[in-house]
Amino acid sequence: MTANESFAGTVPAALISAPGSGQGKSLITAALARLHRNAGRRVRVFKFGPDYLDPMVLERASGAPVYQLQPWMTGEAECRWRLAEAATQADLILAEGAMGLFDGTPSSADLAVLAGIPAIPVIDAWGMAQTFGAVALGLARYRDDLTVREVIANRVASPRHGDLLAEGLPADLTLLGAVPRHEAMTLPERHLGLVQAGELDDLDQRLDQAAAVLAEAGLDRLPAPVTFNAPRPAPPPRLLEGKRIGVARDAAFAFLYPANLDLLRDLGAELHFFSPLADTTLPAVDALWLAGGYPELHGAALAANTALRETIRAHHQAAKPILAECGGLMSCLETVVDGDDEAHQGFGLLPGTARLTRKLQGLGMHALRLGDHELRGHTFHHATLENAPAAQLFSEKQSGTGGEPVFVKNGLVASFFHGYFPSSPTLVASILEGRFPPSQ
Repeated sequence: MTANESFAGTVPAALISAPGSGQGKSLITAALARLHRNAGRRVRVFKFGPDYLDPMVLERASGAPVYQLQPWMTGEAECRWRLAEAATQADLILAEGAMGLFDGTPSSADLAVLAGIPAIPVIDAWGMAQTFGAVALGLARYRDDLTVREVIANRVASPRHGDLLAEGLPADLTLLGAVPRHEAMTLPERHLGLVQAGELDDLDQRLDQAAAVLAEAGLDRLPAPVTFNAPRPAPPPRLLEGKRIGVARDAAFAFLYPANLDLLRDLGAELHFFSPLADTTLPAVDALWLAGGYPELHGAALAANTALRETIRAHHQAAKPILAECGGLMSCLETVVDGDDEAHQGFGLLPGTARLTRKLQGLGMHALRLGDHELRGHTFHHATLENAPAAQLFSEKQSGTGGEPVFVKNGLVASFFHGYFPSSPTLVASILEGRFPPSQ
């Protein structure tokens, strides 16, 4: 396929959403993916908006990488071509929404309309009977350009409860399935969301059990086919040709978008993964990427790995590039204080302390803007900084005021801001080549 050709395909597809957070859409999306995968179908799942944890579970459920779709962060064109590319390979496409169906600008509904796919709301039916129909009706009628034909009832108490829910729906809405209250329909969580998929030894068993619950509830029917067609994107310039980039990847540093890794490879970089928890030295690399994750949960182990800390410090002292995002920023400070108020030694590339708090400190869509360059992404963290140096730059909120500080020191670029690399390949390359900020 050449750059001016298109991806095209017709495949059953749906956006799984909800009236709001906490309705159970994440596990139902994962269970649907596993249900159809177990039936021998090729399943592709996408996640609306910025998220690292749900996609880990969705990837295990479907057996395929999970990419982000968010018209502002990834761009509308990318949303279209990723879906169209998936349609050439898959027997089913599912997209998991974020928050409520109409929450945010853009919202999950905006993605459904952009992509031409129907939305299937998951509605927590606990404590409801006929009112379930009113909620479903409101979701279906709120926007004329959005297609909602089916809904899923979650946490249903009994078959009779399910019958009442179905009877209360308007004639043009169908109850796709009534999912009972069941221990298989839960996954453990912590302060940033679901526990990482790699930390759950029984995750595949849990997903198979959840899929069986959905099959029993009648959710094994495929959604309607959707036709996708979009041009293949032009490849980016090889701005990182021959550069060797060390990428931290383990239980403490795991927030890595597949699209970011793809972009670095497309720019010509060689990626070399290492574990700050287990490895005692760095691979031979030109630059480092310390992605987000949970360094605060592994503070003692990271502090005890003195050999790797000294290697990272030597890399920094040599003014070699380091990109540190969120948890990566926290680990670069002198001290990291965890949720139990225990202090642990950080890498010491920046003065100050990163302290985990119970209260959410940053949430929303942000961009790092420098001249004509704009790297889009988001922030989501429970940490504060104490006695940190003055920031050289700040990210900007998509809407509202205030941004995340960006620290630039001797090749290090560190912030709570998580970037979506394909939104600005040139800016990302400038960071990892050590010429940040780029010339205008």
